[in-house]
Amino acid sequence: MDKSKMLTIGVALISFIGAFLLIRVIMAEGGDAIDSAVGAIVTFSKILLIVAAAIAIIFSVVNLVKHPQALKKTMIGLVALGVLLAIAYFMASGDAVTDGVGNILEDGAAGATSKWVSALINFTGFLGVIGLVTIALGFVRSFK
Repeated sequence: MDKSKMLTIGVALISFIGAFLLIRVIMAEGGDAIDSAVGAIVTFSKILLIVAAAIAIIFSVVNLVKHPQALKKTMIGLVALGVLLAIAYFMASGDAVTDGVGNILEDGAAGATSKWVSALINFTGFLGVIGLVTIALGFVRSFK
């Protein structure tokens, strides 16, 4: 059996299971029945997510091993991201999280968790700016 047929059968099977679970939710009456039906969909979705992530990681690693030049570029990119994360971490404040009036929010105490949250917000901002600059440069280069 060729890959195309296997993929079509796999997609059909996943679609059939999803449709069956949807019908269970639609037909469910009462709180416990609905909770059970929705729980089945959530569990199925988690399984699909884990399988898809595992497949993506496995094929990425296999591709990197087959192509050492791509592995080198990937490592350079990961080091660059690590440096950017370190910069974001050192720029982050570990201060307590406060509301608009200055009262400390529940579970918003100063400390390591607050510092990591602030660092990841900074990191996301850095990546957003880099992405926007890259898009703008690509747009400008397309005029040449």
